[in-house]
Amino acid sequence: MADIEEDEIVRPSQAEIDKRYKPGSIKRVKLKNFLTYDAVEFYPGPRLNVVVGPNGTGKSTILCAICLGLGGQPPLLGRADDARQFIKHEKDQAIIEIELMPYRNGPVHVIKRVIDRDKGSEHGRGKGASTYFVNNQKVALKAVQELVAERYHIHIDNLCTFLPQDKVGNFSGFDKQALLAETEKSLSGQLYDTHQELIKLESEVRSSGCDVQTVEEKLKNLEAENRRLEREKELMEERQSYLERIELLRKKRAWLIFDAKRLEALEVKEERANLKNQLKEAQKQIKPVKEKHAQMEGEVSKIKSRYTSLENKVKKDRKTYEDCETKTQTFQDNIENTLAEFQSIDAHQRRAEREVQAERKRLEEIQAEGASFPPMDEVEDSLRKAQSELRETKSKLDAAKRRAGSVQDKIDAEKQKEDEASQKLARLNDEKSLRRQRLFGMFQGLKDAFEWIDQNRKMFRRPIHGPIGTEVQPKSALTAAYLEHHVSSNTWRSFVVECPEDYKLLYREVREKKGIPINIITVPQGRLKPVTRMYSDCKMDVLRREHGFFGYLDETFTAPDPIMQALINNHNVDKVIVGGEEVQKALDRKDLIELLSTREAHDKKSGKVSSCFFYTHNRSSYRYTSQPSRFSGEIGTSSDEVQPARLLKPGCDPNIKEELSEIIKKAKETIENLLPAIQEGQIEMDEWHKHGQHVSVKLKDSKRLKQEWTQYKAKLRNQKEKLAEAEEDAAKDNEREKVQ
Repeated sequence: MADIEEDEIVRPSQAEIDKRYKPGSIKRVKLKNFLTYDAVEFYPGPRLNVVVGPNGTGKSTILCAICLGLGGQPPLLGRADDARQFIKHEKDQAIIEIELMPYRNGPVHVIKRVIDRDKGSEHGRGKGASTYFVNNQKVALKAVQELVAERYHIHIDNLCTFLPQDKVGNFSGFDKQALLAETEKSLSGQLYDTHQELIKLESEVRSSGCDVQTVEEKLKNLEAENRRLEREKELMEERQSYLERIELLRKKRAWLIFDAKRLEALEVKEERANLKNQLKEAQKQIKPVKEKHAQMEGEVSKIKSRYTSLENKVKKDRKTYEDCETKTQTFQDNIENTLAEFQSIDAHQRRAEREVQAERKRLEEIQAEGASFPPMDEVEDSLRKAQSELRETKSKLDAAKRRAGSVQDKIDAEKQKEDEASQKLARLNDEKSLRRQRLFGMFQGLKDAFEWIDQNRKMFRRPIHGPIGTEVQPKSALTAAYLEHHVSSNTWRSFVVECPEDYKLLYREVREKKGIPINIITVPQGRLKPVTRMYSDCKMDVLRREHGFFGYLDETFTAPDPIMQALINNHNVDKVIVGGEEVQKALDRKDLIELLSTREAHDKKSGKVSSCFFYTHNRSSYRYTSQPSRFSGEIGTSSDEVQPARLLKPGCDPNIKEELSEIIKKAKETIENLLPAIQEGQIEMDEWHKHGQHVSVKLKDSKRLKQEWTQYKAKLRNQKEKLAEAEEDAAKDNEREKVQ
């Protein structure tokens, strides 16, 4: 055999290979995003096919895909009730494509089933989540089942045809007859039908010789049934009589209750009449007292009236006395005034002469005072010049204000641009709010649950945190992708409570009463426990230095203590490590997995340990996991590519943020450039303002001089009038006035 050349080996053609397949055999299976497989395509042989591999590598996954791809439903597998649970973690859609061997000269049938996570009822079993295609033509599930069962005689629900691992117990419970029937169904439906017809014919042959005996037995059974029914009839009649008697007794009971209540009513009525009589007797006894009380009130009223009359008379007499006394005092004052007037006429003459001399002296002083005032023409000319200069100063000051106002308007416009851009930038930087809106769009009912919690926080004993997806803050877009890939979507939409009482209250009010789906995680007292690292400091130093790791996943983001503890409890983010490009080189050397799976000296347990880490290679990111087999102890590994973050991605396009930052920067530069012009305008306005104050002082001085000149003229005129009056008063005939 070793001497045979490769060209001499005879290989069968594809047509010869196809002849070995029986109609209905599976020629090709293609999977995408199905359980552990990202994308795989394989071609089974025409005869017996054996799938070999350690646990957890996807052997059962292939069987599940064949069952579901040929129109089977999840309950047949015994693993899950919902087809959407077979979609790979963090993926939205799974595809199963199966090609069957056709009959001779018949068409090839390629059956495809697409399972979509976002379709179907959230609380159902995912019946509406699947779409079926035959040769790329969309069809109903029933059409696929008919094609598989009727054309190719493939019975997925028959355990002799398809035996899932979780249904082995059911298969072992079959007896011989059931096993024969299921075998016939799997081989040929016609074979099973023929067998059933033979069983039916054999039964009829056996029963044909004993028809008479059968009729007699049937008659006896009917007679016995008749006697039983007669007895039941008697019992029913007896029951009816008892029911009628019960109804009669119920009516009698009602009459007895009525008689008892009527007697009670008569007693109450009689007692009421007695009380009325007692009330009348009491009213008769109190009548004389009431009459005496009324008489006394009349006497008191008379006394009050007499007192009021006497008091009014006293007031009237007192007023008459006071009027008379006032008149007497007036007459006495008039007499004294008349005597005083006679005495004051002579004194008045002497006083008038002295006043004439005083007024003449005052007039001379005022005339001397007027000599110190400048001429009126000079005062008015100075006033006109000051007014003209003040108007010119005001005009220039207004022009400077307009120029400064124009510059200030430009500054205000730039400030408005800066404020608007700053507000937009602040809104874009509000990652928590944006992430919350993404979560609300991804999960139905989450917004209603959040709003109810936000409005009723006072009902809870301790704070309520979440959803978790809004509380974490990754330090970079890359670590956001790592974290989102590692943590399940159910956790991102979960709320965190700090005590069992709050858990029960939240579940009862939101889930049970309002029917809103909600995920709740409890972190006692909201405390973050001390973290126990998976690797010692020494081992971690080796991983950093020789294998390109940076640190742990929980160090790549920040979150409140309750949120961090929830992620540690549910997803072990404190045990996942993160690395860079050097990790791939370490994997190629094949010493990294051995290092990670080896237990350290202080760990007394036996066997290997599992590990999980993230790293980058050629601008792509990957998650690498290793898991020891429970049977062989060997390490099984898997690697899947990490897609960019959707939920935890930055809130907006960085270019928009850069544009807004540039607008803010330009606005600040423009304001800085305009500030010197504002300062120069302010200096100019201050100078004109000072000049205006100086001119205003001159104007006020001129107005004051003019006012003082006017007051002097009025004062001089008044003084002359006073002197004339004093001279006229001193020239009167006093003797005639005395006689009068």
